[in-house]
Formats: sequence, structure tokens, C-alpha cells
Amino acid sequence: MSPANTQLVTVEPESISDEPQFEVKSPNIDHLVVEDDTPVDSFIQEKQQRFLVECLYTSLKLESPFLAAANVGLFYAIKRSALVPDVMLSLEVAMPDDWSQKKNRSYFVWELGKLPEVAIEIVSNKKGKELDTKLKDYARAGVAYYVVFDPLKKLDESVVRVYGLREGNYFQLETNWMEGVELGLTLWDGEFESKHYNWLRWCDRNGNLLLTGDERATEVERQLELERERTEQERQRAEQAEQLIEQERQRAEQAEQLVEQERQRAERLAALLREQGIDPNEVL
Repeated sequence: MSPANTQLVTVEPESISDEPQFEVKSPNIDHLVVEDDTPVDSFIQEKQQRFLVECLYTSLKLESPFLAAANVGLFYAIKRSALVPDVMLSLEVAMPDDWSQKKNRSYFVWELGKLPEVAIEIVSNKKGKELDTKLKDYARAGVAYYVVFDPLKKLDESVVRVYGLREGNYFQLETNWMEGVELGLTLWDGEFESKHYNWLRWCDRNGNLLLTGDERATEVERQLELERERTEQERQRAEQAEQLIEQERQRAEQAEQLVEQERQRAERLAALLREQGIDPNEVL
């Protein structure tokens, strides 16, 4: 079932509205920590994050501009701690240009003018509270879709959960299709960067995967090879057609030669008859 009634709720009062009626000065963010050097992600999280982000950019399925990022702070209210989704997607937003400015190095809602539509959390242990504290935090922030990917089944047997926001609360969707962003999520057993795994991947409404750059290149090469094969087959068919035409021409020539030989034979016979005083028209 598609979340037809899922809506993006308003951010709490301390945040800036999506449609401000007057110009608001950006708040002081000097005290906010937007980046650190603490390595906390596992190989699973690190590769899965990049996999999801890469496909959004390389598949060419989304209309620009959009912003997809992994492990970047989401600041939705000046007085609240940042959320740090493993992956987030925001439509109709461009990546800030000047990264020398602190305000452009994280996702500040008051700077970019809107919340991201999708936040994905990848479970590595039970300490992350993805189905408790984080779920409530993302609902409070107003993120339209919240996804929990639990590849190791640390929480229970459900590997993928997709939630849609309705009236300030999340409700688990019956399918992994997110109508508001026209994207779905699916599990794919395959290889990414030489690692075979059961990966979480984006897909379209028909279940077609959003491809990585390597996959697109492979697909382009496959299509080119098919085109080369079709061209070769057409060439061979044209060559065979020419051979048939040539064979028909040769058969026609042979038929003409037989007719000519028969005519000459008849003329010789008529000449012999005339030599013997016989009218060939009375015999032949």
C-alpha cells in the first residue's frame, strides 16, 4: 500500500518554517559540533551508506537538484541535538557550494529551507534505539519517511522497515514504496565493490534497481554489444540477400543460355533439313 496520506509535518516552533513570511537571520552555530573524527561505523554501514548515495547520483533517475548524503548532521532546531542519519535524501535542494563556511558543511534546515524527505538508519547493535528514541526524534523533526535497515537482525526478524509520517507520528508502511519521493527500497543479493552481500537498494515503481556508475557502464556496454550483434546480423542478412539475388541472376543467365543453345540447335537442324531439300517448317 502506498502512503497516499503521508505528509511532511511542520518543524517544531524553534525551527524556521519552510515558507517564512519575513527574512530571518541565521542563528549563531559556533557552538554546534558539525563534524568529528570518531570512527564508529562498521564495514557494513560504511559500504551500505556509499552504495545508497552513489546510486541516487549515478542512476540519473532523480530530477536535479537533490541532495543525498551519508553520516552528515541534520540540524532541524537550534536548541536540539543534531540527528545523524546513515543516509538522507532531500529533493529540490542543491549541495551548498562554499564548504569553508560552517553553515554549509552540514544539513541546517534553516539554511536549506526544508527538511530531507528520507532518513535511513542502519542497525549495527541494539544501542542505537532505531525503533525507539531515533524513531521519535525523526518524527519530531518532521522527516516524511524513516527507514530502518537491520541486516544482521539485531532487533528482530524484520530486515527492512519503512515508516511514513502522518499527523506527527510514524506508521509502518505495508510496502517499501515511498510515494512522496517516487522511490522504493528492496533487498538485492549481489556484489558491490567486490563484496557479495544482501544489500539494501533503491528501486523504481516497477522494481527496477537504480544503478551504480559501474552497473550503468556495464549496461551501456551490454547495449552496445547487443547493437553490434544486431548490426552484424543485419549485415549477414543483407549479404545473404545479395547472395540470393546473385544466385537468381546466375540461374536467369543459365536459363537464357539454355534458350540460346536450344535456338542454335534448332537453327542447325533447320539448315541440315534445307540442305536435303526438306522444308523445316513442314517437319518442325
